[in-house]
Amino acid sequence: MEPTLILSDAARVTAGVLLITIVLVETGGLYLLSIVGGRVERTPFQIAFARAGHAHAGVLVTLALVIQLFADAVVLDGPVAWLARSGVAVAAILMPLGFFLSSMAPGATRPTRLVALVLIGAVFLGLGAASLGIALLAS
Repeated sequence: MEPTLILSDAARVTAGVLLITIVLVETGGLYLLSIVGGRVERTPFQIAFARAGHAHAGVLVTLALVIQLFADAVVLDGPVAWLARSGVAVAAILMPLGFFLSSMAPGATRPTRLVALVLIGAVFLGLGAASLGIALLAS
């Protein structure tokens, strides 16, 4: 059976990598279940950050997959092309990482400086989404 949608190499490779990262999102879900089930002791702050990290990972990986289709619908060059295609994918890595790493210390009740990864990821999210949105409107 022939595929009905032809993806660019960039979309195919990026989507393949993103789909594999779902295994990591599942691992985060198992960790979250161990916290909620009482098998791992965490502070209310750590529980909140674990939930936020897991939610951001799932939503942003899904959005990054959808973006691959839209990125193939416009012609972009150079850094803007990379940002439009990969900005949300980078956010899908940095933001959850910031939530998890900044709350790992035993008994933590506030984030460490690694919470900056959440903010850096938010910048990639905004720039990636905006650059693709503008490209779609301009095409």
